[in-house]
Amino acid sequence: MQFDYIIIGAGSAGNVLATRLTEDPNTTVLLLEAGGPDYRFDFRTQMPAALAFPLQGKRYNWAYETEPEPFMNNRRMECGRGKGLGGSSLINGMCYIRGNALDLDNWAQEPGLENWSYLDCLPYYRKAETRDVGENDYHGGDGPVSVTTSKPGVNPLFEAMIEAGVQAGYPRTDDLNGYQQEGFGPMDSHRHAAWPSRQHRAWLSRSGQIAP
Repeated sequence: MQFDYIIIGAGSAGNVLATRLTEDPNTTVLLLEAGGPDYRFDFRTQMPAALAFPLQGKRYNWAYETEPEPFMNNRRMECGRGKGLGGSSLINGMCYIRGNALDLDNWAQEPGLENWSYLDCLPYYRKAETRDVGENDYHGGDGPVSVTTSKPGVNPLFEAMIEAGVQAGYPRTDDLNGYQQEGFGPMDSHRHAAWPSRQHRAWLSRSGQIAP
């Protein structure tokens, strides 16, 4: 078989790239991934509170390690990276966090990256998502990725942590992916009432059948 494009790695970037390329019906793409899909009822990837579990094994984790650190008694530090459809979005506790606006603006100052500023990227962030509380200037309403915003009163422990940050002098930020990203506040997540919105499900379902 012949393909117009071959993409190595079906992580968050590979899934999006494959989907965008195949919006042209005449374009063929082979998306290769060393890991397989996660299982529907596997709590390690379906339950945010189980964040630590996939990092303890190698089913969904490449389990990389650093070289020995001489200033830490030659310990090797663990560097978890996702292995499977969805990449590291499989093992990040279903968190939905965008890149920091200042980082993007700094990129845009480099030669050839002028179109990578935050304002240049924002339309694509909005295009990607459907936020459960509705769209606004920073969030979309009809994209493939379902984004759920934490509701007040759901978890008193979360509220206590946010309040502790405010008392320590940090700003409260009710939308960490909005106008002000710094501070303490509730975190958006890849969750939906019917099904967790993993990156590979959100994007590849638009492209066609997945064949592990």
